[in-house]
Amino acid sequence: MKVFDSAEEWQQIRAALPHSLSLGLVPTMGYLHEGHLSLVRAARRNNDRVAVSIYVNPTQFGPHEDLAQYPRDLDRDLALLEQENTDWVLFPSDADIYPPGFSTYVEPPEPSRLWCGQSRPGHFRGVCTVISILFNLVRPSRAYFGRKDAQQAAVIRRMTQDLRFPVEIVVCPTVREPDGLALSARNVYLSPGERRHALVLSQTLAAGVERFQAGERNARAILEQCVPLIEKTPGVRLDYLGIVDQNTFTPVETVQAGHYFIGAIYVGKTRLIDNRVFEG
Repeated sequence: MKVFDSAEEWQQIRAALPHSLSLGLVPTMGYLHEGHLSLVRAARRNNDRVAVSIYVNPTQFGPHEDLAQYPRDLDRDLALLEQENTDWVLFPSDADIYPPGFSTYVEPPEPSRLWCGQSRPGHFRGVCTVISILFNLVRPSRAYFGRKDAQQAAVIRRMTQDLRFPVEIVVCPTVREPDGLALSARNVYLSPGERRHALVLSQTLAAGVERFQAGERNARAILEQCVPLIEKTPGVRLDYLGIVDQNTFTPVETVQAGHYFIGAIYVGKTRLIDNRVFEG
């Protein structure tokens, strides 16, 4: 496994690779968990080579968010990636991604408008910008994202189509703890009590899916049942709960198979997101 902390050195290696070689990219912000590693394995199965980027992107954090506190452990991350037979790890500096004088940003597409786009102004602008830069640096055949960040995946897919990036976007299933909590680097912030209360999000989304499977198709009826489950949980504040089209992330009135049930909560100071798919 080769680690690159210089974009220039990486680009020299990339330019020498044969065009016929398929390359899978797993973009991460580090502090890797089993969810990230499942993406690496998916990339390994379907590509000749696998590259993982580790970069905590400052432009997708708001002024009062957790950029400085975001968990980091490069040595641990590299050891995990070595075990997964990763070929290349890109660990760029801020100057590599945003060199002096940088002033070009990518305006996010329509699926970014609501939900996390409203709760975190500027977040998807930063995501689209850094992913565009990584696509240009790495030039992957495929890029792998987790469905826990379903709105992000929809935004990136739309951006990739609109800007004609020759990259296939692959979205892989959410990886969960045995009790249902979706894996997230931010779970490390939770105290034991908060960790128990955080389960209400996955449980609420599962309850909504159960209503659908029992025959309910009215989105408002499902939401009216599910919102109180979160609101009555101690130490938990609801950010949003919605039922949306999986591509546009606009709200729907009549639920169909394939629609997403999405939610975000604050447990103490920690913001967590999750989603479930309505399946027929």
